[in-house]
Amino acid sequence: MRILFALLGSISLGLGVIGAFLPVLPTTPFVLLSAFLFGKSSPRLHGWMVNHPWFGSMIRDWQTHRGLRLKVRRRALWMMALSFSFSIYIVPLWPVKVGLALTFVVLLVWFLRLPVVPDPPAVALKQTRP
Repeated sequence: MRILFALLGSISLGLGVIGAFLPVLPTTPFVLLSAFLFGKSSPRLHGWMVNHPWFGSMIRDWQTHRGLRLKVRRRALWMMALSFSFSIYIVPLWPVKVGLALTFVVLLVWFLRLPVVPDPPAVALKQTRP
């Protein structure tokens, strides 16, 4: 079972990375799913995901607060809007356009209901005199 979870986690991570470049394919859910699957299969891979410089903080925020930071949320909303708009623009069939628009609205409602994780307070830097 651990091998199956590791395989599915790898596939999910691959889809998440591809989703960063392709319209309509989401990145965040696939990255979070891969962290979950790696957590079930390999502590080493899960640790790598949680400490990764690109998506580690997003995974930690999700695991701790079940939410996203405002910066991540804004970026994801912009990317969702741009990718769905582009997809709706290039698709020639009206039923598909309507389906894409409805999918976007459902995802948007779900996404906006996620809690916003507050940013940690900025630590005042102690200024030293030369």
